[in-house]
Amino acid sequence: MRQDEYFSVHLGLTINVEPLANGKPLPNADTFSTEIPPLFRIARECNTLEENAERLLTNFGKEDSKALVDYLSAQNSKINLLLSYVLSQQDNANYRYITETFGASNLSFYSPHPFTLEQDVTVKLFLDHPAAAIYCYAEVVNCSTLDDRFLIQLRYTRLLEEDRDLLIRAALYCQQKLLRQRAQQRNMNNNNDE
Repeated sequence: MRQDEYFSVHLGLTINVEPLANGKPLPNADTFSTEIPPLFRIARECNTLEENAERLLTNFGKEDSKALVDYLSAQNSKINLLLSYVLSQQDNANYRYITETFGASNLSFYSPHPFTLEQDVTVKLFLDHPAAAIYCYAEVVNCSTLDDRFLIQLRYTRLLEEDRDLLIRAALYCQQKLLRQRAQQRNMNNNNDE
């Protein structure tokens, strides 16, 4: 699958976008992997463990595992709350923006100032579901003026595949949530018509 084949969703995620110093090159894959902050690695590993545990629990019988699943879900919720709080400490208000769209290959956001085309930036994305944070590099591929602000579009240039998977899961979760809301709205409209 080509990088631009991933779909994007409209959702306001907190992100940090920090331009690279002029002339600073992008790190190679090995250097990039080692410079990812430890908290971001821990968040990714927690999500991997959670996903593996969910797969294991689907093998249990429904009746046999209900209490265990409820207990583990409660523990997971507590860990996710704590993880979200710890990750929020990595959010730098000087570079904070809110996404207009995001996906596994790109994102867009509004800025009060323009960015330069082909400018390299570091990006921190803070996800709510799954509770995680992603550290990556991106390139400015579009900067368009809209009223008194600028719509900036970034394309990821350094992103771990595990983090791309997290972005796909987050986008799918948003799509599923939107579909459930639309179905509920249709049901309410159908009930009101009767």
